[in-house]
Amino acid sequence: MASLSSSSSRVLLTGFDPFGDTGHSSQPLNPSWLAVKALHGKRIGGHLVVAAQLPTVFQASMDELTRLIQLHKPALVVCVGQAGGRGAISLERIAINVNDARIPDNAGAQPVDTPVVAGGPAAYFSSLPIKAMLQALQGAGVAAEVSQTAGTFVCNHVFYALMHALATRRGFKRTRGGFVHVPYLPEQGAPSMPLDEIVRGLRLAVATALATPRDIARGAGAVS
Repeated sequence: MASLSSSSSRVLLTGFDPFGDTGHSSQPLNPSWLAVKALHGKRIGGHLVVAAQLPTVFQASMDELTRLIQLHKPALVVCVGQAGGRGAISLERIAINVNDARIPDNAGAQPVDTPVVAGGPAAYFSSLPIKAMLQALQGAGVAAEVSQTAGTFVCNHVFYALMHALATRRGFKRTRGGFVHVPYLPEQGAPSMPLDEIVRGLRLAVATALATPRDIARGAGAVS
């Protein structure tokens, strides 16, 4: 799914396979993957979108994300995950260097109070222009928020792994990245958001990130 023949600058979008928290749906669903898959092969801001699925498994997700970054050398990376209980697209601000799993991952691993990267910094901030993205989404009528926690499950694990890779691997100092949580689909329960609205929101978020070299100042505009 992630292989496209093009020399254009790329945007890498990742979503997860279904895992234990599937809500009320009888079918295994993960809106993060369905949404990024819908954007695969599209062009946004002159960039080709490459979508890839990550396993909901602690170490394997990090390994696959690292491989994808090295393969595609994207200008922008947005990892997307599902957040049951949230009713808006959540732009994550910070990734912390902690794995603390409430439930097992899809391989049965359930780490408690372990580091994502041994010896790594306590946290990384997103390098996406989250306030500008928030303003664009809300201005377009898409429910959105800035979130101060990505949890301590595989989503945060991937978010931290992404930012650590961009900060430490040669050739990626100018690559920006971050994490976005999306709500359940209606068939999974409430609160929820229709898939086409999630896709519209992600597309606008990516376009805004590509068009915004520096984030808007705190307090600018009508959002907080």
